[in-house]
Amino acid sequence: MPTPPPITVPPKLAEHHKEHNPEHAAEWIAGLPGLAAGFLDRWNLRPDGEPAHGYVALVLPVRREDGTPAALKLQPVDEERAGEPLALRAWSGRGAVRLLEHDPETSTMLLERLDPARSLDGVADAEAALLALTGLLARLHTAPVPDCLRHLGDVVREMLAAVPEALTALDDADERRLLADCAEAVREVADEPGDRLLHWDLHYENVLAPLPGTAADRGPWLAIDPVPLVGDPCFDLMPAFDNRWEDLVATGDVERAVRRRFDLMTDVLSLDRGRAARWTLARALQNSLWTVEDGGSRLEEEQTTVARALARYV
Repeated sequence: MPTPPPITVPPKLAEHHKEHNPEHAAEWIAGLPGLAAGFLDRWNLRPDGEPAHGYVALVLPVRREDGTPAALKLQPVDEERAGEPLALRAWSGRGAVRLLEHDPETSTMLLERLDPARSLDGVADAEAALLALTGLLARLHTAPVPDCLRHLGDVVREMLAAVPEALTALDDADERRLLADCAEAVREVADEPGDRLLHWDLHYENVLAPLPGTAADRGPWLAIDPVPLVGDPCFDLMPAFDNRWEDLVATGDVERAVRRRFDLMTDVLSLDRGRAARWTLARALQNSLWTVEDGGSRLEEEQTTVARALARYV
């Protein structure tokens, strides 16, 4: 097989790593071309298109030795991404992209290739997209839970411990009160964090269609990029509310539109609405704590609006 030309690291990917992982970014980015070349050789792959990337990972379209299309995913080794291959194996292609190869030492994965041009974010009918995403959650939550994943109970303890300091960082009194209310709602369910396999980041862009002629027996949509967690299925709802925000704004009544999404999802998933609201407020709390951790003194509109919209269920 001819030696492929070295990859060029996309500037935006390099910038993100420098911003969020300054201690190790330069070393990882510098080693990325060699890492890619090593796995192309090790797994007998050949490049088959332009690289893509998110905030963390570089994804190279490739073909395997037998011509099968696949995707080589290269990302740093850290706690957040360590569980991804475990979850993908547990799902075994049922509702999620299939894992073909994995190297634990580098966190590199070879995945089946899906269609990057066809995500749920591109489905014009917002309710149809929401129903498709909800159906995927229902499938993903039935998988056996692998060992060695993070647990929601631990995440909640860390969140609640961070609340006092975060409150002092916020400029607005109403936002401080809202953050405190979210924390109180979380305390009411913290003792029962759940035991299901969660995706934790199932928003519309993380749901792709299979390539034409493949995976026909597995449904029209498959999940990618999980950040797996063991916990209550209600904790997986928030990305359906704070994404495709423009659809909610277009209704003229954002809080009412949030509640409509919430009611539809809780009906389809047969979830208790009071519990689902509290765990969604936990996500609003978590996202807001991250905002403060990044130096923010005001909360994001999406988080405050979702929290206010669902407060009536608590």
